Amino acid sequence: MSVARGATLAVAALCALAAAAAAHEGASPTRRFEPPLPGTYELPPLGHVGAHLLLASDGAAAPLLDLGPGEAALVAFVYLHCPDACPMANATFQRVDRAAAVRAELGARTRLVTVSLDPVRDPPAAMARLRSALAPRGRWSFLTAADAASLDPVLADFGQDVVRTADGAAVETHVLRVFLVDGAGRIRNVYSTGFLDERILVNDLLTVLAE
Repeated sequence: MSVARGATLAVAALCALAAAAAAHEGASPTRRFEPPLPGTYELPPLGHVGAHLLLASDGAAAPLLDLGPGEAALVAFVYLHCPDACPMANATFQRVDRAAAVRAELGARTRLVTVSLDPVRDPPAAMARLRSALAPRGRWSFLTAADAASLDPVLADFGQDVVRTADGAAVETHVLRVFLVDGAGRIRNVYSTGFLDERILVNDLLTVLAE
């Protein structure tokens, strides 16, 4: 199977998952706990992310974060042929996007950023199809890079590990992590698959934005 055909099939599968999520919009996983209320806890800085330029879904150069003072972003690293964790991250971000769209304290001050780990198989056109399938209502960027070397400094800033093929051209696997970054570029929290609950992400956004 060619790389191009494989990428097309992967995007089609992800779009199907996105369509299913949209069809059941508002449905949430079974809740096993209640997260703490916003502002009742602190999120000390864990690291710092520098300024980086990547490629937007229209192929133009775009800043990774594009945040101003008093704003915050959630950043997820995915790849389009990922079978499980990445669709989970996309679905969770879709629920956060929907929640932010109806809350004035979130909408204009929150950005979601989905970055492909696999620029060889996920060019801007593929990210554009994912964007269309997820139908963002707020500030949600879908980014990729010209090549793996262009992405490596971004991954280093976040401490995001990835396993590539022997030739370094494509992604084989990664550990899914989602990052909360404030307007000063400071990483304020890191979420694994066990904590991808939109209520936690929204409450953490509200906690950081209230500072």
